[in-house]
Amino acid sequence: MTDLNRVLVAGLGLSGRAARDVLLDRGATVLTADDRVGDLSLDAARDRLSEVDLIVVSPGIPPHHPLLADARAAGLPVWSEVELAWQLRVDRAGGGGPAPWLAVTGTNGKTTTVEMLASILTAGGERTAAVGNVGTPVVLAATDPTLDVLAVELSSFQLHHTYSMAAEAAAVLNLAADHLDWHGSMDAYAADKGRIFTGVECACVYNSADRVTEELVREADVADGAVAVGFTLSTPGLGQVGLVEDVLVDRGFTADRRTHAAELATFADLAHLAPGGAALAPHTVQNALAAAALALAHGVQPVAVRDGLRAYRPGAHRIATVAEIDGVRWVDDSKATNAHAAAASLAAFAPESVVWIAGGLAKGASFDELITARRDRLRAVVLIGVDSAPLADALARHAPQVPVVRIDPGDTGTMNRAVQEARRLAVDAAVPGLTVLLAPACASMDQFSSYAERGEAFAAEVHALDPER
Repeated sequence: MTDLNRVLVAGLGLSGRAARDVLLDRGATVLTADDRVGDLSLDAARDRLSEVDLIVVSPGIPPHHPLLADARAAGLPVWSEVELAWQLRVDRAGGGGPAPWLAVTGTNGKTTTVEMLASILTAGGERTAAVGNVGTPVVLAATDPTLDVLAVELSSFQLHHTYSMAAEAAAVLNLAADHLDWHGSMDAYAADKGRIFTGVECACVYNSADRVTEELVREADVADGAVAVGFTLSTPGLGQVGLVEDVLVDRGFTADRRTHAAELATFADLAHLAPGGAALAPHTVQNALAAAALALAHGVQPVAVRDGLRAYRPGAHRIATVAEIDGVRWVDDSKATNAHAAAASLAAFAPESVVWIAGGLAKGASFDELITARRDRLRAVVLIGVDSAPLADALARHAPQVPVVRIDPGDTGTMNRAVQEARRLAVDAAVPGLTVLLAPACASMDQFSSYAERGEAFAAEVHALDPER
């Protein structure tokens, strides 16, 4: 086993600080490196590698960083905080060994699925927490003996340096081009996502509509007896969870699955997740099915799926209605930080009903597929951010009839300008049932500290339109 007595923690974000604190509690000698805080800068840490036996690296530091290249050349192991968490797991207070992990990854929908899963597990009487990329670092949860099972959100960054994790069940929700600047290629990105299936003990959950996720299951080295369970928006076949009309059903785990489907929940149980009375978004149903499959793999009863989905409330900035003013609905989906997520968000609305606020940091992404697939939803577009050209060009090619307003990134009060322009476009359209949707399809860090700050700025400007409400 790797020696944990001398450790360099590279990157002091939330997970890095948690890793440092847990290691110090266990008596390790810990060096910290970060270009803003810590004992050393990342560059200076390259000269101190002889003093450590292990590096625990932040997901924000790409694998080609010189510090990590030097570590590999020196034969030092490089772990994610997730790998550290797996190595430091403690037994549950009630006995039975460490808490099992139910792990989720994918380009989009991870946080919603993990939070749905935690709600279902809680409804089933389990002591659980939604952890990982969702907020609470995994290393803190893995060393908490009071938890029965962990609902773990994992990004591709976290999985890259994770080697020994063997989840009880794991899901890959979908795959679309994202973070290719970090991974180097789509194949490398997919391979890192696929690591989540390695060693799975019970069930690998995949998206039946996404062949790449199914292929990742086929290629995975899993424990004997582990099964593949697909989720689908169609009537499920044997070994799937899916829909029969407006009912979520299971043919993957129920004892009589060869001849019957067990009812899990209905659309009515998810109605509170539709944006302001709009149709239930397909991706919301997919997330619910994936969460249900993971919970069933753990042994939760179907009634807990229903009760957990009823109780679940989404976090902020996820297709949330901010206000309805003069017949126009204003919806915040700032969490839609890539094209795949924005396409799912736009799909929830009727044709030609959306004034879309989009833009930010494109991260090298292409938007042609997004615009081609969702141009029918668009009434008008307001583009923000320093990287609006790729979106503007895609709109010009594939939706030239849609009015587009670009906000100068040098202007102060970007979100104020965007909201004012969106209101003008909605008023000029003079048709009922319009929605102004913030679903940027881009990262936020060009003009905001996070997608949350961007969403909060949007909500503040919307509320300022009608201060008496």
